Amino acid sequence: MAAPDTASDILASGPVCQAADISRIPLKTELCPKPAEPLKPLVPSKSKLATIEAKRIMSVLDEAIYKVELVTLLCDMVGHPEALVEMREDLAGALREHGALCQALQDSVGSLQEKARRLQEEEDAEEAWLYDHRLSMELHKASLPMLMQQVRDSTKNILRLLASDPQATKFLQMQAFRRSTGAQRFMEGLVELRGFLFEKLLTSPMQAREKAQFLQDISRRNQRNQEAIDILQKELASRQKNRDAEVEKENFVIQELKNHLHQVLKLSEHSLLRTRQEAERQQKADFRASQARLAKTQQEILVLRSQYHNLVSENHEAEQALRKKKYKVETEVENWIQKYDMEMSEKQEEIEDLETVHLEEKLQLEELKQRYEVLVEEFNQIRAEREISSKKRLEAEREMLRMVRAATLIQAVWKGYLVRSMLRFKKRKKRGKGQGKGKGKK
Repeated sequence: MAAPDTASDILASGPVCQAADISRIPLKTELCPKPAEPLKPLVPSKSKLATIEAKRIMSVLDEAIYKVELVTLLCDMVGHPEALVEMREDLAGALREHGALCQALQDSVGSLQEKARRLQEEEDAEEAWLYDHRLSMELHKASLPMLMQQVRDSTKNILRLLASDPQATKFLQMQAFRRSTGAQRFMEGLVELRGFLFEKLLTSPMQAREKAQFLQDISRRNQRNQEAIDILQKELASRQKNRDAEVEKENFVIQELKNHLHQVLKLSEHSLLRTRQEAERQQKADFRASQARLAKTQQEILVLRSQYHNLVSENHEAEQALRKKKYKVETEVENWIQKYDMEMSEKQEEIEDLETVHLEEKLQLEELKQRYEVLVEEFNQIRAEREISSKKRLEAEREMLRMVRAATLIQAVWKGYLVRSMLRFKKRKKRGKGQGKGKGKK
């Protein structure tokens, strides 16, 4: 019977916004996250699309994902009438109409599914009833395509209205509406498809060939690894057989050892019984010997006790003599202590008197030190002034001596100059007279 299959096909092609407990995914699609350490041949060398055709393909897919995200939120939005108050009248009316169409489609599909279930449960009913029931299902099924077309047209109309009203689109994105489980899976599949397509568009033919070659190498390596695994499994099976044989041998040896241990336990019980009997006989002999030693020890105790009493009486007399001697010594010590205390008190008074005198002399010493410091300071000032005056006097004497020497030198130079000048003048006179005489002779 094809009725149940047909109903399931209609349900699969129905609207994706069914009321259910689901989680919302973000409207903005993103690439699938890269693995922590990707295989280099499987990762595209580029991170951005280079050709216009690839960008157009990705923009078309992004637009489709964006519209699907909006469509999957419409049914839940219709279930919140307070969210429609802030929208335009035409958009709110379109959303209400879309919600009514979706609800009618869900009711029709649910009714068809219920009829298919009843038909499957009552297969043994009358032929006429089954024929009427199937006929009604066919009529009901024939009305579904028109209702589905109306839902599609309503969806397209709402998308056009949302495209002309960005504020309504932003409001729809900001509200915490829910999607159905099927819509959630569909959205995740679209996002995953976008990642695959983006990676495919980023991959060049050369990279595709390298990727195919890399996958072939991986498959060959996997085949070799599988062969090695098969060999290792065979070796493991043979070693397990050998181990089972060894375990069986060891179990046989353990059983033999258990039997031997059982025999040893029996022999040890006999030896333990003999040892216990010998121990009892030895205990009795030791008891008799201990009784004899006990009697002897008691006799020795009596002898030692009498000796102890004798020693105690002797030591008591010696103790009395020592006590008298101790009392005498303590009396003498006490007298010496009293005498010592008296002498020490006298010495203490002398020390206090000496300390008083010492303090007075110390004060006088401090006063004399202060006077001495004042006198030393005045003496230093006087000595400094004398040194300064003596230095000034020496400087003055030196200056006077230099001036006397300079004056003497100047006088000597001047006298020499005068003498030379007079000598020159005399020489000129003599020359003048000599020349006058010569002219007269001529």
